[in-house]
Amino acid sequence: MARLEFNELAYNNADELIFGKSKKPVTCKNGLVVGGGEVIPELNYTLPMMQITEETMPKVLQHYKEMTTSACEKAIELSAPSLCFEIELLPNCTFHPKWGIEVVKTVVDVAKEFEAKSNTKFIVRNTPVDIREGKGLEHMYHGMHWDAIMETFAGGAEAGADLMAIESIGGKHIHDDALMMGEMDKLLFALGVVGCKDMGILWDNIVKIGKEKDAIPSGDTACGFANTAMVLGNQGLIPRTCAAVDRVMTAVRTMVAVEAGAIGPDKDCGYEGVYMKAITGTPISMEGRTSACAHSSHVGNIVGAICDMWSNESVQNIRLLGGMAPTVYTEQLVYDCRMMNTATKLGKADVLKEIFVESDKALEPHGYIMDPKVVVEISKKIVAAKGHFERTRIAALATIDALRKGYDNKELLLADREYRYLDVMEASLSSVTTDVEAFTDEMKKACASEKFKPEWYDL
Repeated sequence: MARLEFNELAYNNADELIFGKSKKPVTCKNGLVVGGGEVIPELNYTLPMMQITEETMPKVLQHYKEMTTSACEKAIELSAPSLCFEIELLPNCTFHPKWGIEVVKTVVDVAKEFEAKSNTKFIVRNTPVDIREGKGLEHMYHGMHWDAIMETFAGGAEAGADLMAIESIGGKHIHDDALMMGEMDKLLFALGVVGCKDMGILWDNIVKIGKEKDAIPSGDTACGFANTAMVLGNQGLIPRTCAAVDRVMTAVRTMVAVEAGAIGPDKDCGYEGVYMKAITGTPISMEGRTSACAHSSHVGNIVGAICDMWSNESVQNIRLLGGMAPTVYTEQLVYDCRMMNTATKLGKADVLKEIFVESDKALEPHGYIMDPKVVVEISKKIVAAKGHFERTRIAALATIDALRKGYDNKELLLADREYRYLDVMEASLSSVTTDVEAFTDEMKKACASEKFKPEWYDL
């Protein structure tokens, strides 16, 4: 299958990057346009702590029906023009595709019912969990795990899901160990070789299902990679500069979905989405301060600067003083999007964007690399390189250079040890051969373990 190539940026001017507007807007079946001028709220919700079994499935479906009903009612009450529901299916609902498909159908049916009697447009994103791990794994591209994921995608599309997405994990086990040990060569292998290969095969198949079942292949996310790094950095377990460099490296593997035919909106927890939008022009979903229900970050405002959908990460169906948590978060998302869209209507979008950026960018490396100006400069260097391996390596080196300049120009606060680690990472990457075949042969031997077997990936 022929892949798209992105050898130049969709946005050469950072001033053109703005929330709600994308150069390649996506139109859903009900006419809702993502990236066409307005930011769309995206509610990401999940079950309370409970077992998912054949016996509990009626209760599971009741939870999803109640959550979706209350969110629809709240959106309509607040005169929201649109709302997207993201269903991040839990593992048992992907291991058992029938259960996951029933969940999707339940949400779609409720959303359609409310859309038919209101002025609010509702869409649904189906996100099966990537279950390709564990002792029972036969292979990454065939066997029980692979078949279950593909069946869940196909069945969810047939049930009416508008968007298809996944948080893929190809190469994650190499990546996690490399993060903790500070091994830049293994990070490069996990993301630039294994991850990119896996993304190509995975997304060729997802795109094919989308064409067959009339669903939109939206995008992937490096949540399992770079969000892991971000959280470890916040906890002081790895340097924060390392987490920021890792984030930009993941942009190359996440972009493979678009090369294979995904058209957006990119998935919310992939903060590398800002690089995706700058390079490919596809709309992106982002999560900021409203994701505090699931995890903390230092980029709660700046990630809103160029988003096209605004999400909350995964919130459980538990009761708060204001009501059930998904309903409460629906209200927060609707108000945030109303503010951004009103800024656009008043011609003040650039002002609000500047506030978003300036409130976060100087305080933490992850914030700095989300600045649209920094994004564009790094992205230029990424697309100038050839091949996934080289682009991932250049992404790391360009980010190191950008962080160093930010600190030297007094635009970024860094502890001395964080600044010094930039030199450590640069030296490590500079010692890596640029011969991808030789590098792959070397890394296959160095990384082989019970968690990673090269033959699982046909390497």
